[in-house]
Amino acid sequence: MLAAMPPTPPTSPEPGEPLVRDRGDACPGALRLHPADDGRLARLRLPAGVLTERQAEVLADAALRLGDGQVSVTSRGNAELRGLGEGCGAELAELLAGAGLLPSAAHERIRNIVASPAAGLDGLGHADVQLWARELDALLCAQEWTTSLSGRFLFVLDDGRGDVAGLGGDVTLIAEPGGGALLYVGGAAYRVAAADAPRAALAAADAFLRAARDSGAWRVRELPDGGAPDLAAALARADVAAEPVPVPPPLPQGAPPALGELGERGLYVLAPLGRLTSAQLRALAATGPVRFTPWRGVVVTGAGAERLPTLAAYGLITSPDSPWVGVGACTGRPGCAKSLADVRADALRTARASAGTAGLLPVYFSGCERRCGHPQGTWADVVATGEDDYLVNGVPVPRTSLPEAVATARTTR
Repeated sequence: MLAAMPPTPPTSPEPGEPLVRDRGDACPGALRLHPADDGRLARLRLPAGVLTERQAEVLADAALRLGDGQVSVTSRGNAELRGLGEGCGAELAELLAGAGLLPSAAHERIRNIVASPAAGLDGLGHADVQLWARELDALLCAQEWTTSLSGRFLFVLDDGRGDVAGLGGDVTLIAEPGGGALLYVGGAAYRVAAADAPRAALAAADAFLRAARDSGAWRVRELPDGGAPDLAAALARADVAAEPVPVPPPLPQGAPPALGELGERGLYVLAPLGRLTSAQLRALAATGPVRFTPWRGVVVTGAGAERLPTLAAYGLITSPDSPWVGVGACTGRPGCAKSLADVRADALRTARASAGTAGLLPVYFSGCERRCGHPQGTWADVVATGEDDYLVNGVPVPRTSLPEAVATARTTR
């Protein structure tokens, strides 16, 4: 039986080497539950956001029996359960392990892999990076030294369309035409064969850990000046043939999938404010595996357009002209002690003011200046400064004027 884990100190990549981090990594996981005002929180890493039908059923059941009945989709395409009771850790762990959602208790918090969610479904992109994600996850879980990565270290696998390339990965792979891939780490880039891409990503993580010794860095961007990872040496150790790219091309900039059909047997829908009820999750997984996305949506496999009305009836966002498209919010009150306002309620009231307006910027409501879970790129920034006061793109706005101010901010670029 798996049991909930207490915080543990970081380990070294190799025996006798100094610790990688000198500060505790308190990122929540599926076994390390995080205390919140609405109960315990579990964060379940889903490499490439994938849940099989059975896994979705188990997660929906766990949310209903042990939590608040909902599953949150995070900005990395992972899943969160909230409202968990104090003594449910062991039961939750056993449920998840039985569904194959915890292949390794030691590695569960470092399986942070985002991949183009529509890869392999719509005919776009240059490689099915969902397959890369599966292989990379297996490689990560097969090595003891990878447990030294922090719970925030992120692998991003983009199939060339540019939808996830800009999500701030520590290790980013971009598929190229003709069976190649570009590996980006910090300001360096190497060209590798597509077949070697997952092993190249693992080698890049090794290079980071070696560079991070004694520095306390969790992420590549935290490395001190002059402490860049030695990618060439790491790729050589992994026996990955690689060509340095002296002037790395910019990361491709694409858009998330369009709502609706993805190829012949795929759909894309959004979860209102990134939260799914147990019933919604079961409805989504009724036709096949699902993929959670970094935009708090869900790719549904095995379903065509005929299923969209059913999903809409469950309260999911299926139309691009819905006022909920692009609207996000942190947990806010009453779930988070640091939040200054019930931002979800204010987002609900405010979203309707943008109904029917095309080409809107994303908007994100934050309960405090930490802006937990905010999107990448350009977005309208709404931050609570008190129970009845906000900043909208830095401008003070009373709560009563939020709809008008947010509607204006979402149309300003």
